[in-house]
Amino acid sequence: MDAADTLDAVREAKRTELDRLGSDKLLVAVTGADMRAETIRSAAAARERGVAGALSAWADEVTESQGPVAAAFERAGAAARDRAGRIDAAPAEPDALSAHLDTVEGTAARVGAGLVAVPLVLDRFYLQAVGFFVNEADEAIAETFRALRSGAADLDPAGEALDALGEDERGAAREAAMDAVDVAYDDYAATLDGMGLDPRPIC
Repeated sequence: MDAADTLDAVREAKRTELDRLGSDKLLVAVTGADMRAETIRSAAAARERGVAGALSAWADEVTESQGPVAAAFERAGAAARDRAGRIDAAPAEPDALSAHLDTVEGTAARVGAGLVAVPLVLDRFYLQAVGFFVNEADEAIAETFRALRSGAADLDPAGEALDALGEDERGAAREAAMDAVDVAYDDYAATLDGMGLDPRPIC
């Protein structure tokens, strides 16, 4: 299974969770139903800072023989720091996925959690954030968040890092990516359940 197949496998296996994370209930869960522009910007800043911190730390810990992986971590971490700087808000408390990244051990697992799962989850978050600002008729902020979404959803570093791993390592990365998506989804579902809301779509 090559890099592209690995990415496809994660998307396919976690299709339901990712679809639900892209629902209009996401911001309700993320903000604790405090649906204000400032709260949403703070949530975005927290996510980007958490990701940036983890990826940058991991880049420093990768062995010299895994240079492409270190470069992918550093590139993605720098991009997350840049996005955090473009969000005009103090960060909220770390989200569940950011906290999970601090517990991930092993280069392959970190590739899966930080470079595969994070873009997939952040893409859904920014999708809803853009929609919020469009509905608020704040086109300037909506356009900023469209650009943030495009960068956050970039899977090129994931592909580069996966290409540098062996097949068994790509398997470990795939499993870690699915675990990380589950962390984000389980937090989302538990938060909504605590509010008396069903995370499943209403048909």
